[in-house]
Amino acid sequence: MTDAGDWCLIESDPGVFTELISGMGCRGVQTEEIYSLDPEFTDELGQMYGLIFLFKWQNKKDNQINIPQVDHDANHVFFANQVINNACATQAILSILLNRDDIDIGEELRNFKEFTADFPPDMKGLAISNSELIRSVHNSFARSDPFVNEIVDPNAGKDQDVYHFIAFTPIHGALYELDGLSQGPINLGPCDENNWVEKANEAIKNRMESYGASELHFSLMALIRDRIEQLEELIEEADGILLSLPEDDIEARNRVKQDRLIHVQTLQQEKEKRKRWHRENILRKHNFIPMIYNLLKHLSEKDQLESIVAQAKEKAKK
Repeated sequence: MTDAGDWCLIESDPGVFTELISGMGCRGVQTEEIYSLDPEFTDELGQMYGLIFLFKWQNKKDNQINIPQVDHDANHVFFANQVINNACATQAILSILLNRDDIDIGEELRNFKEFTADFPPDMKGLAISNSELIRSVHNSFARSDPFVNEIVDPNAGKDQDVYHFIAFTPIHGALYELDGLSQGPINLGPCDENNWVEKANEAIKNRMESYGASELHFSLMALIRDRIEQLEELIEEADGILLSLPEDDIEARNRVKQDRLIHVQTLQQEKEKRKRWHRENILRKHNFIPMIYNLLKHLSEKDQLESIVAQAKEKAKK
């Protein structure tokens, strides 16, 4: 695995992933962190395109039991080996985007997919590493904090915890696990758009159970259709229904009005969330160390630092 232009580590966060996807030219999609794949939790998300799963990486060479077999005949699947340190999050996202025909991935990614269509997995991985668009968007989320040292390297020593992202998505009637550190895509069996989430849930639960009760560091995100677009369509649909309902059908009209009000309120919450995500991403990229240094220096010169530290310690004790 190479550095290939020094790819930074990015935070596992839906706001980061959503802006990263948008930055690569994709439209109409976002990510949402989820805590359950049961229908009562996933139905409200609307259309789901794939899942991104974060877990502690283990060297499969150390345990050859129950390893799913790679589907070497899946030539219809876009699969790239991960050849870049710290790029597994972006690569998991690309594994979904470049395998879904119902996502508007934009002109540049569409050209990239066509250009690399006949490449073997290792060459696809190198093509990702050499993509100026993908690398620059990924690295735009670099953390500026010089005290953070979170280099993720699957070849690291056994005493270092290493976390890794993989993707699950349905492709041509089958559920695939796409892991850039595997030799190829893993076919998890037949599925359709109605049951693939259930099958992915089973695969993820099996992986989590294999770690035992001691490991709790997992994260799951869904790549879904843009919630703002979905809600705007629901509001427009409600308006159409209201126009078609008779004025004297009070009960039906009130029911539709109530549903519309809920959609409007949820839409406002989604828009506020996007603003918050954007602000947080700006703050992530800003280096606050010089400001903090000068603030501490100023307080020290005013003989105020020692008393503030003492107050903080007392507050912490309480």
